[in-house]
Amino acid sequence: MASLMPPAIVVLGPGALATAQRVKARYAGAQIHALQERAQGDVAFSGLSDHLRELYRRGTPIVALCAAGIVIRCLAPLLASKGVEPPVLALAEDGSAVVPLLGGLTGVNVMAREIGAALETAPAITTSGELRFGTCLLNPPDGYALSSLAQGKRFVSDLLAGEATRIDGAAPWLDTVNLPRDPAARHAIRVSPHAWDGNPEHLVIHPRSVVAAASVAHALLAEHVREALSANGIAHEALAALVAPAARMGDAAFEQAASALDVPLRFAEAIDAACRTEATEAAEATHTLLDALSLPASAQRLAAGHGIALSVAHEPIDVHTLGAARGKLTVLGLGPGRADLLTPMARAALDEATDIVGYSTYVEMAGPLRPGQVRHATDNREELQRARHAFELASAGRRVAVVSSGDPGVFAMAAAVLEALEASHEPHWHRVELAIVPGVSAALATAARAGAPLGHDFCMLSLSDNLKPWSVIEKRLRHAALADLVMAFYNPISRARPWQLDRALEVVREVRAPGTRVVLGRDVGRPGETLRATTLGALKSSEVDMRTMVIVGSSATRGFSRGGSEDGEWIYTPRWYADGGDARG
Repeated sequence: MASLMPPAIVVLGPGALATAQRVKARYAGAQIHALQERAQGDVAFSGLSDHLRELYRRGTPIVALCAAGIVIRCLAPLLASKGVEPPVLALAEDGSAVVPLLGGLTGVNVMAREIGAALETAPAITTSGELRFGTCLLNPPDGYALSSLAQGKRFVSDLLAGEATRIDGAAPWLDTVNLPRDPAARHAIRVSPHAWDGNPEHLVIHPRSVVAAASVAHALLAEHVREALSANGIAHEALAALVAPAARMGDAAFEQAASALDVPLRFAEAIDAACRTEATEAAEATHTLLDALSLPASAQRLAAGHGIALSVAHEPIDVHTLGAARGKLTVLGLGPGRADLLTPMARAALDEATDIVGYSTYVEMAGPLRPGQVRHATDNREELQRARHAFELASAGRRVAVVSSGDPGVFAMAAAVLEALEASHEPHWHRVELAIVPGVSAALATAARAGAPLGHDFCMLSLSDNLKPWSVIEKRLRHAALADLVMAFYNPISRARPWQLDRALEVVREVRAPGTRVVLGRDVGRPGETLRATTLGALKSSEVDMRTMVIVGSSATRGFSRGGSEDGEWIYTPRWYADGGDARG
């Protein structure tokens, strides 16, 4: 069975948690996804249907501790291609029933047996082939690919009807499988990188044992690789990787070709043939790429034209041993701290990362992390050193996530990463794939809890003078107050600068009326969050600490009762101004 992502173990109430913990202990990196306000898990969600569908779209195996019918109804709109669905199982809350629902070709029955063994429960497997042979012949292990699903189904049907089979090629995972074997049988399980010849009595499985090397990138590279495979009778499914010169790391044409071929892109140090015009020279340079790789001595070398060469072995290639990968550095925002306010894109970047880099508090907030992910936690004032360390890791081929709370571009690590990159003359850093993933900022999270105080023009200001003079802060405060902008204050006060918030309020009070609405949000999105509305005249610096977001309204910001005597107010800034400066929307 191909290796899978860690499963999401979905629970709807506290009664399922004990069973969920037993399943979680079986799978490294598994997380418990709990219905918000009903149960406590690693990940909180609010709507079951939407959450299950998002997990399914991402290809995440699902173990749902609820009735099978609930899961089926939730996922029914997405059921299209049987060959690409992730494993989906339903479990009784007490572990007394294990029911595989979807993913027969992606290992659901294997998971059902594993979970059944952990819970000491016989899984409810109904797949005929698996019941007869004890394995799914159409789900070969990692490193192998089925040639034709349709032909595979016919082949299994023939065996179930009484036909015997022989095995041509190395298939060690079938050594202990209860197959009807006959060395003289017409039917054969053929394990080979060569393409299926159309024989209806053959089940063809391709080891991913072919490496394509290309010295020059162009728009037709993927098409030329396919032509080279076909011309040599090699199955496209046997292709394990595309290899390119290390000097071309970051070249979009190579990236696009690898994506179109659906294989990893690896890089090797070799002669750069990008400027050569003679086909023989390009071919020679391409062969040097293969020479730089750790390939089996028995692999056959084939020249294929268009600056492409093929290496064909008969056993799967571990692509991680081929040259180097292009590293990736993703700067992401964790949001205010609550799991359901972490964006799916940020969650995916965390899941795929090999290394998590950041201020120690935020590295912990990024968890739970799967086994094998390396934490690099540092002090909060080491932004540039942290960014440089992240580039060093990524330039070595690792997938690095640099984490910030809130949004990484708002007084956080995105600017530090870009600053470090701009100042660097290290070419390997500039070849790293760099992505910045947004998050829910503290200002946006606090505003949403209060209502809509940022409903009109606003600005965000940091009151920390660690990286800019206090005179600049005062100037900006005064201008923002005169412009009647709503202001969100980050880093409002600390032990090292206890006087600055009071001075900032003095500046704003020179312009704004005492009744100006103010929102104070402390640890919004985290355990123990508090939210309070007050006025500019009543606000005292003693009510604020470093973990408080201060939103000072404009002259138009207003509030009204939420309905209950103890529910407080809704605070919002209208999208229009009374002087007619803005039209009503």
